[in-house]
Amino acid sequence: MLSTPFNETWVYDPRKPSLHDYSADIDDDGVPALEPCLERIGEHQRRLWANGEKACLMVFHGLDASGKDSLVRTLATYMDPAGFHAWSFGRPNGIEAKHDFLWRVVPYLPALGETVAFNRSHHEAVMAERLWPVRDESHYNWQARYSAIRAFEQHLVQEGTTVLKVWLHLSEEEHRQRLIKRLDKPRKRWKFDHSDIEAWKRRQEYLGVVEEVIAATHTPEAPWLILPGDRKPVARALMARILAEQLEALAPEYPKEDDEVLEQYRELLRKDS
Repeated sequence: MLSTPFNETWVYDPRKPSLHDYSADIDDDGVPALEPCLERIGEHQRRLWANGEKACLMVFHGLDASGKDSLVRTLATYMDPAGFHAWSFGRPNGIEAKHDFLWRVVPYLPALGETVAFNRSHHEAVMAERLWPVRDESHYNWQARYSAIRAFEQHLVQEGTTVLKVWLHLSEEEHRQRLIKRLDKPRKRWKFDHSDIEAWKRRQEYLGVVEEVIAATHTPEAPWLILPGDRKPVARALMARILAEQLEALAPEYPKEDDEVLEQYRELLRKDS
């Protein structure tokens, strides 16, 4: 990830390993305007797609109702769908659980030129599976998985993919209120199942696991960003600015045109007119 003065504000600091050290809400001062950032994203995502030389992978994690879905929808507002894709991952099941934990995400990684968003990701293998295992507990070696994730993401970066990893940080009270609102909305209730009850009961335990995962998988090549999530418009604007800066660095210009081909095309069209 390209380091900029803006995104450095939100990069995880190993000297502050507890999520309690990070604010879930911030003042409006310094929050960028959303629409101009979305327009920049749209323009430079198209340039990235046209050049086909680099790729961008966004990885979003957060508690249930932290706003991951709506954030991805917002970022995609002006993107060309030919070069943008979004995928969601929960805990592995079925054939996924029978393979190594990275296997299921590999087919969905961005090709060169593409921008891809993961709503949850391979980090579920060290977050959710830590509390709700899908295999016998004797199978797990968490430190080995952390090492594999670091190596995997370093490999992606070396091959030309910028990796943006984001934790949407919610306060407990805001989390509670969002879950209550979700219960009150018929179009959102379907998201609930019995596991959500257990997740709320074990909220603090889960966040402790998340803190360990972030500390263990934070690297200079693929750092974690901790974004304040209590106000969705703020989180969207911050992430839009971060993504816009990254895409501009990856594809500042369209590829150089072939003047000879263009002149032949013009001549052909003149003859046919």
